[in-house]
Amino acid sequence: MSKVLGKMKKIGKMGKKVVEKVDHSSKLRVNIPAGLASAAPPLGSQLGQRNINIEKFCKDFNNKTGNIKEGIPLPCRVKVKSDRSYDLVIHKPPTIYYLKQAAGIQKGRIKKGEVAGKITLKHLYEIAKIKLEDPPNALLNLEQMCQMIVGIARTCGIEIVREIDPEEYNQFLKDREVEVLRYREQLQLAKESKVLRTN
Repeated sequence: MSKVLGKMKKIGKMGKKVVEKVDHSSKLRVNIPAGLASAAPPLGSQLGQRNINIEKFCKDFNNKTGNIKEGIPLPCRVKVKSDRSYDLVIHKPPTIYYLKQAAGIQKGRIKKGEVAGKITLKHLYEIAKIKLEDPPNALLNLEQMCQMIVGIARTCGIEIVREIDPEEYNQFLKDREVEVLRYREQLQLAKESKVLRTN
């Protein structure tokens, strides 16, 4: 019996060694709001898993994004080196962020087939030019980038039109805001009734 226990302990120790050697140098892909990196989860725990000095990283990121409007989501790629240092690549905000900004909306479509907002072809080209600067899109041309953005716009309910009548569109946005508020209220009521049912 003691021999068996001894073997089990040995196997346990070997397992421990294997666990300790797990490589956390995998590239971290994360969206961080400009100027707002903090040690709080989820970012803090993601950095901690990779043995990155959290305080140093947050300070570094916030300094690098100090010239960008606070809170804008920035996709980041972090490659960890064996000496715990890292390479930080900060990309332009996600396409969806630009589309919503151009359309003047906070929320994409709520239900299938709904038009959540509109942008012009000019907006489309401007966004495409900005997104072409991101390293992953380096091999794309303007036309391919535009096609990609058209697809993303379609999924979030943003229509691409030749021109927009400002007054008409303002009214559309006001009406839609009412719809979004109604939708949020329904969600809240559904959550509350679910809580009541479980109590």
